[in-house]
Amino acid sequence: MAGLGEFELIRQYFAAAACATPVSGVARGIGDDCALLQLRPGEQLAVSTDTQVAGVHFPEHHDPFLLAQRVLAAAASDLAAMGAAPLGFTLALTLPNAEPAWLAGFARGLDVMARACQLALIGGDTTRGPLNINVTVFGRLPVGQALLRSGARPGDLLCLGGTTGEAAAALPLVLGERAASGAGDAELLARYWTPQPQLLLGQALRGLASAALDVSDGLLADCGHIAEQSGVALLIEAARLPLAAALREAAGARALHLALTGGDDYVLAFSLPPAALPTLQATGQPFHLIGRVAAGSGVRVLDRDGHDITPAAGGYQHFGGGDGQT
Repeated sequence: MAGLGEFELIRQYFAAAACATPVSGVARGIGDDCALLQLRPGEQLAVSTDTQVAGVHFPEHHDPFLLAQRVLAAAASDLAAMGAAPLGFTLALTLPNAEPAWLAGFARGLDVMARACQLALIGGDTTRGPLNINVTVFGRLPVGQALLRSGARPGDLLCLGGTTGEAAAALPLVLGERAASGAGDAELLARYWTPQPQLLLGQALRGLASAALDVSDGLLADCGHIAEQSGVALLIEAARLPLAAALREAAGARALHLALTGGDDYVLAFSLPPAALPTLQATGQPFHLIGRVAAGSGVRVLDRDGHDITPAAGGYQHFGGGDGQT
């Protein structure tokens, strides 16, 4: 790759990074044909793969330092959604060419997010081609305690781990359609480029939440997965939905719409039996009560009077995909 061989590229930019140091649960990391993971008795391995393609999931013109954080955070969020404790990840990187400045920035960003998520880089691959980044994450959790999408029951509370819509509101800034100005725009860009997976909240939900997932394709679309797999209806009360000040400032009257349909939020949405509410509150983990689970099907948004105000638009489409982006 432009004079830099695959193994030299891995050694120079990734194997020497702090996040490549083996941690507890990683018996062998980079350096052999396979990584070796060591689970304790009574544990299961959670595995998720996420692929991001230039021009589809992120813009062609980007800061590699920020891109690496975004890519790894998106993958790690799947571990949070299952209630898994982070263990390690592999990186398969397809590059048009081996540009030292790009690789150095990407490796630094990857290391920052990996250490924040307590994930060790344990292997991967590099090849030439259009920019494509594939991350596979591994986590551990006790047998039988994984958070699934299929356990919500009528009478449960519907909760959200944070605010939504800011990443979608950041797209005009990301696309260069307007220049960033002020703290509000900086907050929107941070939500797009450096989301923070809710790993601790996910682990706190073990044995408490009846169903959970991470919001990546829009709150409405993702809640629809819980509704479908649990065979229930989810009712979102618009007045309870938290809207960040930066979102209100940037989107105005469209803030609620973006909070419901925008993507790339990477916060957890989950159902919770009412009896479990005090226990979750005692953990100190952040969450908002936004509605309830009822008999029926689908997802509906209700105003203060109980009227259905569900937006007609569907969920988020990937970068360059159209609906739900702006």
